[in-house]
Amino acid sequence: MSEAAAPRLDGTLARIDSLLPPASAFAFALRIWIAMMLALCAAFWLQLSGASSAAVCVAILAQPRRGQALSKAVYRFLGTLVGAVVAVAMIGLFAQDRVLLLVSFACWLSLCVYAAHFLQDTRAYGAMLSGYTVAIIAIAHIDAPQATFEAAIDRVAAIVLGIVAVTLINDALGAPRVSTSLRTSLAEVRDAAMDFVSETLTKADPGAERTSALIRRIAALRSDAGAVRSESGDGANRSAGARSVIAALYEMIAAARTFREAQGRLEMTNPSVAEARELCLRLTEAGSGDAPGTVADRIGALVDTAVAEGEDLGILLALQRARDVSEAMIHVRGGWRAFETGCRPLRDVPLPTHRDVPVALRGAARVALAFGLTALFFVSTGWPGTSFALVQVAAQGALSSIAPNPKAFARGVMIGMPLAALCAGFVLFVMLSGVQGFPLLALAMAPVVFCACLLSLNPATFPVGFILLVFFPVLLSPSNPQSYDPEAFLGNAFLVVVAAAILAATVRVILPVTPAQHRAIALDSARRSLAAALAGEGGDATTRTSLNSDRLLQFAQWSSGSGAVRAMALDHAFALSRLEAAAARAHGQLRLIAHDPGLSHLAERSGRAIVEADSGAMTAAAGGLVAAGGEADAITRERIVRAASDLLAVAALLRGYARFLRRLGIADVS
Repeated sequence: MSEAAAPRLDGTLARIDSLLPPASAFAFALRIWIAMMLALCAAFWLQLSGASSAAVCVAILAQPRRGQALSKAVYRFLGTLVGAVVAVAMIGLFAQDRVLLLVSFACWLSLCVYAAHFLQDTRAYGAMLSGYTVAIIAIAHIDAPQATFEAAIDRVAAIVLGIVAVTLINDALGAPRVSTSLRTSLAEVRDAAMDFVSETLTKADPGAERTSALIRRIAALRSDAGAVRSESGDGANRSAGARSVIAALYEMIAAARTFREAQGRLEMTNPSVAEARELCLRLTEAGSGDAPGTVADRIGALVDTAVAEGEDLGILLALQRARDVSEAMIHVRGGWRAFETGCRPLRDVPLPTHRDVPVALRGAARVALAFGLTALFFVSTGWPGTSFALVQVAAQGALSSIAPNPKAFARGVMIGMPLAALCAGFVLFVMLSGVQGFPLLALAMAPVVFCACLLSLNPATFPVGFILLVFFPVLLSPSNPQSYDPEAFLGNAFLVVVAAAILAATVRVILPVTPAQHRAIALDSARRSLAAALAGEGGDATTRTSLNSDRLLQFAQWSSGSGAVRAMALDHAFALSRLEAAAARAHGQLRLIAHDPGLSHLAERSGRAIVEADSGAMTAAAGGLVAAGGEADAITRERIVRAASDLLAVAALLRGYARFLRRLGIADVS
C-alpha cells in the first residue's frame, strides 16, 4: 500500500467507526429486547387480555441507565394507578352518556397536561400518563362499559409486569448506573465553572452568552441528579448532594460576575479586595488544599475590618460578593462529598423548574381541542375504529405536551409512526406469516427493537426511535394465539398514521407559541417575579436563583436575531435575574435585622426603599445600616453587611438599567 493511500484508508475507517454505535448501545438494546420478551411471556402465562401492554411498558421504560428506568417506573405505576381509578369512576358516572364521557375525559386530559407543564422529568410524565390512561381504559371500552373494570385490572397488571421485567433485567445484566455518568458530568461542569470564575476574577466578565451556555450545561444534570435517588439506599443523600452542587454552581457564577462588576466600579485597587480575590482564586485551582470555610472566615474578617474602618460601600459590596463565592464553594465541596459518600449534605435544596402559565394553558387547551375536534369528526362520520383513533390522538397529544419542542416531536412522530406500521406489518405477515410460537415471535421482533433502541439513543433521532419502539408492539399486538387479521391491522395502521398527521397539524395550527411569544411570555414572567421580589414576596434567594437560571435557559433557547441583539436581550434577562435575587436576599436579611429594636427603624426604611425602587434611598439606607452595625454583635453585623451589599447591588442595577426597567413598567426608578 502506498504512503498516500494509508492516510485515506485510516480516515475512511475512522469515519466508519464513528458511524457505528458503541458496544454499550447494543448492550442497552439487548437488555430492552430481553425485558420485553420476559414481560410478554409472563403476560401470556397469566392470560392477560392486554398482554401487549406489558411489552409497551418496557418500551416506554427503555432508559440506558438503571436509575433513569427506576425513576420513570415509579411514576409510570402511580400515573397508571390514578388513571385507572379515574377511568372506572368516569365510566360509572357517564356510561349512559357518551358525550358527557368524552367531555369529562377531555377536561381531565387537559388538567393533567396543565399539571405536567409545572413538573419535571418523570414526574411530568406521570402526570401526563394519568391523563391518557383514562383513554386507554375508558374510551377504548366506550362501547362495552361493563368491561372497563377488568380492563383497568389488566392494564395495571401489565404495567407491573413491564416494570418488574425491566428492573430484573437491568439488575441481572448490570445496566450502567446514573451515578457513574453523573459523577463524570458533574466533575466536568464543576471544573468548567471553576475556570469561569477564575477567568471572571482575573480578566473580565465572560458575558451573558457564555454564562448562559455554562448554565445550560449545569441544568442538563438536574434530571440525573433526581434519578440517583432510586439507585441505592443512600440515594436520597446522594441526590441531595448533587442538587446542592448544582445550586451552588449557579450561585458561584452569579456572585463572581457581581464581584467583577463591583471591583470594576472601584477607582483604585483596594488591598482587602485584592486579597479576597486571591483567596477565591486559590479555591478555583485544581487540587487546591485551601478549605473554603477557612477562606470564607478570612474574607469575613476583611469585611469586619472594612466596617470598623468605615471603608467605602463599594468595597463592602466587593468583599461580600467574594465571601459569597467562597461560601458557594463550601456547598460545592460539601455537596460533592455527600454525592460521593452518601452522607447527609450541608443542605438539601430543591431545584424547581420555571414554567410559564400562558404556555401551560395553551398546551392544555391544544390537547383538549385536538381531542374534541377529532372525536366530533370521527363520531359524526361513523368511522369504524373511532375509539382506537381517539386513544391514539389522546396519547400522542399528551406525549407531545411534555416534549421540549412539540414541533420537533411531531416531526419524529410523522416519520416514526409509518415506520412502526411498516415494521409491524412485515413482521406479522412476512416473518411470522400465520405461525404460532413464542420463540419465533421473539426472534422476529428483535431486529426492530434493536434498531429502535439505537435510534432512541441519538438526540437527533430520539423521537423516531421512541415512537418506533413504543408503537411497534402496539400495532403488532402480540397475543396468544396470535391474530392475523389484515383488515384489522390495516385499519389500526391507518388510524395511527392519521393520528400522527392530526398531531403534526395540531402543534402548528391550534394555539401555537412562536419564539417571539415565548420571549415575551418569559419577559413578562420575569417582570412579575421582579415586582414580587421588590415587594418582599416570593421564595428564598436560592430557590429564586434556580428558577431564574431555568428561565434564562429557556429565554436563551427562544432568543434569535443578530449577535448584538441577542447579546443585549440576554444581558437584560440576566440583569432582571440578578436584581430579583438581590432584592429577595435584602428583604430576607432585613426581616432578621428588624427583630433588633435598635435597628428596626433602619430595616423598615431600607425595605421601603426597595419597594419604591428608589436607588438613592437604598444607597443611603445601606450607609445607615453599616454605620449602625459597628456596635452590633457578630451575627447581626454579618446580616447588616449582607443586607447593605444587596441594597447597593439593587441600587446599581436600577440605575444601570433604568430605561429598560421603565419599559417593563417598574415604576419610579430613580
